[in-house]
Amino acid sequence: MKTVALKSTAGRWLMTSTILASAMAFIDSTGLNVVLPSLQKSLNATGPDLFWVLNGYLLMVASFILIGGALGDKLGRKKIFMAGIFIFIIGSACCGFAATVNLLIYFRVLQGIGGALMIPGSLSLISSSIEPKQRGKAIGIWSALTTVCTMGGPILGGALADASLWRHFFFINIPIGVLSLIMLHFKVSENRDEGDKTIDYRGALMLVSGLGLLTFGLLRIPTTGLHNASVYTALTGGVLFLILYIVVEHKSHHPMMPLWLFSNPVFSGANLLTFFLYAGLGAGLLFLSLNFIQVQGYSQFESGLTFLPFTILMVAISGFAGSLSDKYGSRFFLIAGPITTGIGQLLLSMVTQTKGASEYFSTFLPGISVLGFGMSITVAPLTATVMTAVSDQFAGIASGINNAMTRISGLIAYALFGALALLLFSNALQHQLGRSTLDDKQKTMVMEQAANLGNATTPPALKKEEPEIEQLYHESFIAAYSKIMRTCAGLSFFSAIMTIVFIKNKKVNQLTS
Repeated sequence: MKTVALKSTAGRWLMTSTILASAMAFIDSTGLNVVLPSLQKSLNATGPDLFWVLNGYLLMVASFILIGGALGDKLGRKKIFMAGIFIFIIGSACCGFAATVNLLIYFRVLQGIGGALMIPGSLSLISSSIEPKQRGKAIGIWSALTTVCTMGGPILGGALADASLWRHFFFINIPIGVLSLIMLHFKVSENRDEGDKTIDYRGALMLVSGLGLLTFGLLRIPTTGLHNASVYTALTGGVLFLILYIVVEHKSHHPMMPLWLFSNPVFSGANLLTFFLYAGLGAGLLFLSLNFIQVQGYSQFESGLTFLPFTILMVAISGFAGSLSDKYGSRFFLIAGPITTGIGQLLLSMVTQTKGASEYFSTFLPGISVLGFGMSITVAPLTATVMTAVSDQFAGIASGINNAMTRISGLIAYALFGALALLLFSNALQHQLGRSTLDDKQKTMVMEQAANLGNATTPPALKKEEPEIEQLYHESFIAAYSKIMRTCAGLSFFSAIMTIVFIKNKKVNQLTS
């Protein structure tokens, strides 16, 4: 398959178009965390509704991303990439016009289908089109620039939300997507593998069913409790469908996820690392954003700006880390990076109630900086390790699997941590109320707001007690946030163990069949 130099004209157009499209998806995912409080108030959404806004998208991406990667490998990477961008644009426009939270969830599902076709296309095009010796650097550049856009998402989202323009956050995807489509159509060559073009739709159905039921069951726990028939049924069905998915993939002659790829310990270890690291990162950043806005008193724009150090570190370090990984191997980076990330999360877990953005530099900045440095030396080496563990023929599938791990981890993390947050918040609030001066009736009214987490407001009948009740809500949220961040740190440390166990060689032996 013909490849091009990174600095050639064709290479520059390829990198620009793929970075733009990837940035569109990543801006949407990170910026939405900051927009959520405004969205919640505007659409009268509950805490569980918010997690469905997040998970409706993630569910589709996680379920169909492997199909997206396989379609690209077999039918044309540029073609499927462009189809995904188009669907994503349509979904974004619909999200911007959604009149109710339920409609927004449905349109986020449409966005997710587009994302599933689009997301694996960028890395598979880069891995199969750029010269082998420059792929680590190319992936490092892709990681750095998409991360700039990713971390720019909260700043953009915060500015729009503060101006009561949260709907425009979705509309911003339209010009970015259209520009990327124009570049791809006129300046980037098609790239596909010859051979069998059979797609494993049965496996996709099993995966969608399994993840859907599992997520539904987890999200039902906060509202119905664990001991509920619908929860048991959904969780059991989800596990069974995922087991069936593995069986189907094992027996299929045209599997969506070739299980033999995992016979390479490097490929397996990198994907396990991805799963645990991004589960902790996604959940941690979500609750950090909610903490800034709903408890610490930051404006949504100020909350977005808090991630600027993360962005600067990614820009400064990520490409360099990718180049060093090409020369010396990824093992060191994939141990040191997750450990550093975990230390940053521990530092963030220690921050209690502050006086707002004026104390940011002495409270949250150290943890965010350490977290950013850890991810900066992890992302490019991790991505390069995954993509170089297989031959070019399987670039789309490898990218799809790794991106699926990221999205599945986020999907499960949001569902689990969402349920955990409501449980921790309710327990902490119950404990705080036990020491308050409120009577039993007043305590019951206060507890009824627990489903809204940090957005809980004082019941209208208790306006005289508002200062005391707001303090109870804030202290309870911080207690839940602290435990969640420590759990996220544990996941980061555990991901480093995956490197120690599985990724031992500096040079990755590619799997070709």
